[in-house]
Amino acid sequence: MDIGDYIDDVARSVAFLSRIRVPQRHFDGHDGRLGRTVRAFPVAGLLIVLPAAVLLSILEALGAASLLSALLVLSVQTLLTGALHEDGLSDAADGLGGGRDRDSALTIMKDSRVGSYGVVALILSYGLRAAALAAIIPFLSPLGAAMMLLAVAAASRAAMVWHWSALPPARKDGVAASVGQPEPDAARAALLSGAAIAVLLLLPNAPFLAIASAALAIFAAVFAFTDVVRDKIGGHTGDTIGATEQVAEIAALAALALAL
Repeated sequence: MDIGDYIDDVARSVAFLSRIRVPQRHFDGHDGRLGRTVRAFPVAGLLIVLPAAVLLSILEALGAASLLSALLVLSVQTLLTGALHEDGLSDAADGLGGGRDRDSALTIMKDSRVGSYGVVALILSYGLRAAALAAIIPFLSPLGAAMMLLAVAAASRAAMVWHWSALPPARKDGVAASVGQPEPDAARAALLSGAAIAVLLLLPNAPFLAIASAALAIFAAVFAFTDVVRDKIGGHTGDTIGATEQVAEIAALAALALAL
């Protein structure tokens, strides 16, 4: 693996998955397709969430209330990503929940307005993640809490790649179709690196049972969500890929909260 190419992929992944600006030189000669770039999604997730992880560590060291820390951390994450994944979750919930058939579901997903399914999905996402984080934080050191947040970030971005590679594009003219399907080697690299990063970061801070529970929860939740998407619209969209990150993050945090 050429290290220069990998650094470019990390920078492109950060730019694609967040509002963080990266130097233009990483895009010189790039055609905009992400087939190979997705291999760097887990590492990009680490970099994107790093400021929130540092904030969490500082707040815990200062003895801040766990729920306040959780909400502040989620706020920083949302600002850094530009609510990209939350937007995907909201649109996917509206389309999958309100669409009578494949065509109506896809039409609803393209609508910029937020419906009742989307609102409920966002409330549940923030509520469940905040509650889980507030339950986890007291059991971890300041550094351990930061490492836990980074582990979930890497695993949830790897889950996005799995969902993306498991289904064909639902729309030929959609954003996901325009950037290409993940290359098999790149998808495997994302899954392996995401799992390895998450385990290495969690091992010093959580028992094996908690780590195994989180891994099983991510797999079950993402598999179930992907199956629903396959049955409803026959393929992925940019919204369902973004929603997968939220599904994985909720599942991982909830499992850790129950197991710690």
